[in-house]
Amino acid sequence: MDFRPDPSLDAFRREVREFLEGLPAELRNQPRSTRSKPAEVRLWQQTLHARGWGAPYWAKEHGGAGWSLSQMLVFDEECAAAGTPTVDGFLHKLLGPVLNQFGTPEQRAAHVLPSLRGERLWCQGFSEPGSGSDLASLRTRAEIGGDHYVVNGQKIWTSYAHESDWIFLLVRTDANVKKQSGISFLLVDMKTPGITVRPIRSIDDFHHLNETFFDSVRVPVAQRVGEEGGGWSITKFLLNNEHASAAELPSLKRYMSELHRLADAQHLRERPEFALKLARLEAELQAIAMMVQRVTALEQAHDPAALTLGSMLKIRGTELQQRLTEAHVEALGDYGAVAYPHPELESNARFPGQDAARGLANDMFFRRASTIYGGTSEVQRGIIAKLLFQL
Repeated sequence: MDFRPDPSLDAFRREVREFLEGLPAELRNQPRSTRSKPAEVRLWQQTLHARGWGAPYWAKEHGGAGWSLSQMLVFDEECAAAGTPTVDGFLHKLLGPVLNQFGTPEQRAAHVLPSLRGERLWCQGFSEPGSGSDLASLRTRAEIGGDHYVVNGQKIWTSYAHESDWIFLLVRTDANVKKQSGISFLLVDMKTPGITVRPIRSIDDFHHLNETFFDSVRVPVAQRVGEEGGGWSITKFLLNNEHASAAELPSLKRYMSELHRLADAQHLRERPEFALKLARLEAELQAIAMMVQRVTALEQAHDPAALTLGSMLKIRGTELQQRLTEAHVEALGDYGAVAYPHPELESNARFPGQDAARGLANDMFFRRASTIYGGTSEVQRGIIAKLLFQL
């Protein structure tokens, strides 16, 4: 495979850069963040929608930009370099493809356009206490009564539930069949009576996560996506999307750029051991970038090998995230031991070096979870073993 940059993407990259350079100041050079503040996500979504790029990862027939996977990666890379706000990944990467594939015309009319206009943010209700990685063991139940389901149960680790307008939810609608066959997929308005969201403060000192409780929550049957009991098939479709983006290559490049900046500022290249570490991290980043190109080519050719390599990318990419963010803190030296407030958090405190150091330790702590969320490394290794060795 030829790993040199594809010259056919040059014109597209220039078009994206010109668009990004014309953005107002509030949409550029944003602080490092796994997800921007809700107002910024909405404004960015409105801006993309006005440009005709409101759904950059969807096919044209679904109202998307109709870009190739290579173009999507260029778009993500340029946005990360420009420091734009994040998009609502739950909408773009997870729910949107599900609605486009399984939703009724009425569901697409009700949900897609308001979301693309930035009027609706989504969260995901999959994980439950006691289930671990065994998603099919979920216990939140939905019992049908007339034209509504009545939902009772609890979800956990519900990212951004406190900032979201709607949630897509897996519920058990039949407890008397094989556990995977009794699951359904619902769309629920977060303002529905009976929903309680409680914050979970994470180790990076942020509020991303929540417990979400459902107490006799009434959900119209019309908000069920697909057939009753068909939620497991929809979930497998949802989780099998976007193999080439599993490594979060734009984030890795931004982390690497930050590390080079810190190394220059602290004169760390003069230390042989740190210079060697820097070279090894850079080599690994380049190897992952080449692997992303390979997976992109396989996905575009609809080759099932993309699934295996996508799981490999998830493992290698998330492990590199952890090592890069650890290197950031190491590069700060003594300043790395200070609990600086994150750039997104208001603070009047002043510390030596805080302009360079704020948020770095928060990122390092947050990325401890990157080998867990989105499918643990153990689950990914199981996928790889099954596909490679036909287990």
